[in-house]
Amino acid sequence: MSFDRLQRLILERKNPSVAGLDPRLEYVPEELRSRCIGEYGATLRGAAEAVFAFNAGLLDALTDIVPAVKLQSAFYERLGVPGMDVLERTIRLARELGFYVIGDMKRGDVGSTAEAYSDAYLGSVEVEGSLWEPFPCDCLTVNAYLGSDGLRPFLKTCLERDRSVFALVKTSNPSSGELQDRALSDGPVYAAVGRLLEELGAGAEGEFGFTPLGAVAGATHPTQLADIRETLKRTFLLVPGYGAQGGRAEDVACAFIEGGLGAVVNSSRGIICAWQKNGGDYRTAARDAAAAMREDLARFIKM
Repeated sequence: MSFDRLQRLILERKNPSVAGLDPRLEYVPEELRSRCIGEYGATLRGAAEAVFAFNAGLLDALTDIVPAVKLQSAFYERLGVPGMDVLERTIRLARELGFYVIGDMKRGDVGSTAEAYSDAYLGSVEVEGSLWEPFPCDCLTVNAYLGSDGLRPFLKTCLERDRSVFALVKTSNPSSGELQDRALSDGPVYAAVGRLLEELGAGAEGEFGFTPLGAVAGATHPTQLADIRETLKRTFLLVPGYGAQGGRAEDVACAFIEGGLGAVVNSSRGIICAWQKNGGDYRTAARDAAAAMREDLARFIKM
C-alpha cells in the first residue's frame, strides 16, 4: 500500500519530514536564473527552466535525508504551459531518485470530473490502446468538503493503482476555524470529515494499519491536531505549517503514533530558501536545513 512505502522510507531515513518544492523565481539563485534566462529569454520558459534546474539540485542534495517531496501545483501553473512541463519532469525525476512524491493540488469535484483529476495525478489515460501517466504522483491532496462523492473516485484509483490521498481535514491557515471548527451535534466539522475518511477507507488498511485516505492536519493548531490523532487511528497525517508558518517540533509530536508512525511533517521555504538566510551553495544550505529539521523533530518523536 502506498502509505506503507512512505512509512518505510521514513523509518529508513529516521526522518518523518517532507520537503515542499514550491519555488518562485526569486527563490532561485542568480547563477541559475541568469543561465536559463540567457538561453531561453526572459520568458515563462526561461523562468520554468530555472525552476527545474533549482529543483534538480535540491533533489540531488536531499535524496538520502528526506523521504518525500511535495509539489504545490500553483507555483508551476503560474508559469503556464512551461511550468506544467517542469511539474511533470520534477515528479518523474523525484521518483527516479527514490522519493515518495506528493502532488499538492487540493483537487475536489464529483463524478467524471473527479475521475479525470484522479486519472491525471494518480492513474493513467488511455490513448489508442496505450496507457500514459500524465503526472505520476504517489499521493495527491484532495478537498474532502464535497463529501463522499468527491472522495470515492480517488479511493477507487488508490485501490487499483496502489496510490494514496491526503484529504483536507483541519488546515494550517489562520482562518480555518471559521468553518472547520463549527460545532455539529457530535463535534466540530473537521471531526466529521475525519470520521468520513475512516469510514470510506475501512477494510483497506496496509501493513502499518493505515488506509489509503490520509488527512491534512496543520501544525499551527496543535490542540485540534492532537484530537485528530486520538480519534483517527487508521489515518496517516500530512502536517503542514512547521517552520515558516510558526509550527514547532513540540507542536507536531502529538501527530505520531508510538514508534514514529503515521505522520509526515512538511517544510517548504525553510528548506528550499535556506541559502537566502544562511548563504553559501543552495544545495548545501537545503541539505543542512533538512538535517536540522530531522534533528529538531527527533527531540520529540522517537523512532
